[in-house]
Parts: sequence; C-alpha cells; structure tokens
Amino acid sequence: MYSPKKNNELIKEFLSKREGLSLDFKQNLSNQKKIAKTLLAFANTEGGKIIVGVSDRGRLIGIDAEEEMFMVNEAITKYCNPPINVIFEVFEIDYWEDELLKDEKYLLIVDIPKSSLAPHYLIDGTKEPVYYRRVKDRTLPSELPGST
Repeated sequence: MYSPKKNNELIKEFLSKREGLSLDFKQNLSNQKKIAKTLLAFANTEGGKIIVGVSDRGRLIGIDAEEEMFMVNEAITKYCNPPINVIFEVFEIDYWEDELLKDEKYLLIVDIPKSSLAPHYLIDGTKEPVYYRRVKDRTLPSELPGST
C-alpha cells in the first residue's frame, strides 16, 4: 500500500515542463515492454522521471496508482537486465487550478536514477541484447553500451 502525498505546486511545476532528456509523460502504462524501454533508457543515460496520469501535452488525467506500479514492477522483472531500481511517489489531487474536483485524481511519479550497474538491456527472447538511451525526448535503441 502507499500513502499519497499532496503537493499541487510540485505537480504544476512538473506539468509546466516539456518532455526531454530526463522527463516523460504517460497517460497510463498499458505495454510492459514499451515502458521497460523507457526505464532502460533513463537508467542508461542520466536518470529521469516518468509522470503517469498526464497527457503528452501536460494535461492532468489521473490513474489507478496501484495498477501502474504493478505494470512498472512487471516490466522490470520481465524485460530489464540487470533489474532497475525505481522510486515511486503517488500524489493525490483534489483541487486543480483553484477548483474542487468532482473525484480526486492520482498521479504516479516513477523516479529512475542513473544506474551504477549500467548498461542495462532489454530481455527480448533469443535476440541479441538491445540497449536503450534517452536522446532529447526520445527513447532510442543503442547497439553497443555507451554508443548513441
């Protein structure tokens, strides 16, 4: 179980930023393999944060935090080698832009530190390992550790 935090100012600060080298917005996490690639890229590059429950344009959507944390943990277990450490923070939002919301919304921040165990690669059946790196606001495959 988790204890949601309340800090609208911090959330507004994140939402005012653009996706980039260390920040990615996701409405939800429906594809474990795809999220694993983003986790790997952040861990192999400079680290970063994934804000779940937000559109790519920074609009507050809200999510089921427990389900999204489950998806991240499963993505790490199934697809990341060596496994990646992440830190979860859940935020509850009941007021937004000075308006009381009909139902509170939850956001998940997944903090992925730059890994001292890098390079991490995607486990993908019998294929050669594929490494991922973050380049600007994109997650890109990198054939060799340390290459771009």
